[in-house]
Amino acid sequence: MTEYHFQITEEEEGERLDHCLALLLADQSRTYLQKLIKDGNVKLNGGPARNSLRVSEGDEIDLSLPDKIIPDIEPENIPIDVLYEDSDVLVVNKSKGMVVHPAPGHWSGTLVNAVLYHCGKNLSGINGVLRPGIVHRIDKDTTGSVIICKNDNAHRKIAEQLKEHTIVRRYRAIVCGRIAEDTLTVSGNIGRDPKDRKKMAVVPAPQGKPAVTHVRVLERFRDYTYIECALETGRTHQIRVHMAHIGHPLLGDTLYASGQKSPFSGLQGQCLHAMILGFVHPVTGKYIETQAPLPEYFKELLRKLRTQ
Repeated sequence: MTEYHFQITEEEEGERLDHCLALLLADQSRTYLQKLIKDGNVKLNGGPARNSLRVSEGDEIDLSLPDKIIPDIEPENIPIDVLYEDSDVLVVNKSKGMVVHPAPGHWSGTLVNAVLYHCGKNLSGINGVLRPGIVHRIDKDTTGSVIICKNDNAHRKIAEQLKEHTIVRRYRAIVCGRIAEDTLTVSGNIGRDPKDRKKMAVVPAPQGKPAVTHVRVLERFRDYTYIECALETGRTHQIRVHMAHIGHPLLGDTLYASGQKSPFSGLQGQCLHAMILGFVHPVTGKYIETQAPLPEYFKELLRKLRTQ
């Protein structure tokens, strides 16, 4: 159990108690905090609290936050496709349908389970037991390059490159519709969709975070376009959100392509592949670039499109 004590300032005065706590504890959801208040884990000025109570400057809030139960994450002998490896970093080609790190509903079969078996204890511990070595991630149905750090020094230096947007990340995708331009840049802040919290969306500044995607057309088909996307930033679902925003959602993307029915049977999720990953090695300082070959399902889609 973790105990918190807050004293309300002029900034928070007048807020509902649940909203105030959500501001003070940004890493906890408002729904979860409302449950804690309802269960009696929150005291306002030493007495009982309700979600709807308005706080005043000088009020004191005491919160007891139960410790989360984290299951043991077991190494699993799952084959992984290694693109590059040394004593500091590992780059793998993640397969379609594999979750990167454990989470409720996916405690096994993840990339972390596979990497724990492959690397043993030689992984960075910065992100904790659920995400050892993980600096960034890609979605479950996105394939391709993921970098894993084997020690904390490598983790810090790779994370800094990600923060400064100096890591090269180029993706391949098939999108719906024919893109007229040969090259284009999509920019727009990305944040939570106000109408659907499960989705991200392009939102007006200063909401969300700035995001820039550079698009290059590789091949056009009757109803689809094969493209390369270079990320200038790395926001959640960035390519999926930006392409849907300009009217060219990714083929197979059931989250951002509303009502889209793929003509290709058996397609599992968005057609997106993290092909090129380039970074400065955290120890040697040399530039390393890996290329993950297109997965078979992707190549088969291109063959079908070329014969339409």
